[in-house]
Amino acid sequence: MERDPFEIGGRKLTSRLFIGTGKYANDAFIPGVCRSSGSEVITVALRRVDFASKTDNVVQHIPSEMVLLPNTSGARNADEAVRIARLARASGCGDWIKIEAISDQKHLLPDNMETIKATETLSKEGFFVFPYMNPDLMDARRLVDAGAAAVMPLGAPIGTNRGLMTREMVQILIDEIKIPIIVDAGIGKPSQACEAMEMGAAACLVNTAIASSDDPIAMGRAFGRAVKAGREAFLAGAGAVRQRASASSPLTGFLHEREKEGGNGIS
Repeated sequence: MERDPFEIGGRKLTSRLFIGTGKYANDAFIPGVCRSSGSEVITVALRRVDFASKTDNVVQHIPSEMVLLPNTSGARNADEAVRIARLARASGCGDWIKIEAISDQKHLLPDNMETIKATETLSKEGFFVFPYMNPDLMDARRLVDAGAAAVMPLGAPIGTNRGLMTREMVQILIDEIKIPIIVDAGIGKPSQACEAMEMGAAACLVNTAIASSDDPIAMGRAFGRAVKAGREAFLAGAGAVRQRASASSPLTGFLHEREKEGGNGIS
């Protein structure tokens, strides 16, 4: 929306939907999803990037106008995340980096402490750092102090499509943290992305729900519309929630009441 620009990482975006490149049955779907979703930012694991390769390279499928958000997928600690980020910059991927520091291989939950360390190091080196984290207020504040460009709390464990299982914690971050909150991981349906935006999230990152759907291009379009609708609803301001019914029209002046007053109610 032109009246509601999203400025982040030195860029002004019109879409608040970030998408990914993983899990597609065929990477040839990616350009169509970029177009249908309206997304301007796409994340990619550096280990899937090979600029020297003529074939079988995911970057070949990413439209040139997309903002590339390389991630440190595979990093187990801050040192490994920093090394991958530096390689991404040296490979021509730019100054945006999504930090993923995950040593837990069962649940794939991010290590907030290592994420904070990596964020501090890389922000000092001029990166715009987008850290993926467990939603915790104190750690989110530490990420702000470390120089993060945004905070990216998970909605549910990555790849599960379970939705906003951490809704209450994410809402606290939205209310208390002054940099953008981008809900990342676990969102499985457009309605869930819409809910996150209605809560006041600055953006959503969605990959698995689009890539694993029967029709990724159509699903990308649905998510693009849902994120936009949720943002518009947030800006409009939701009505008050009441415990008791409240009629939308006066409960007086019905036809039979007018007749008792001496008229037939027809003029």
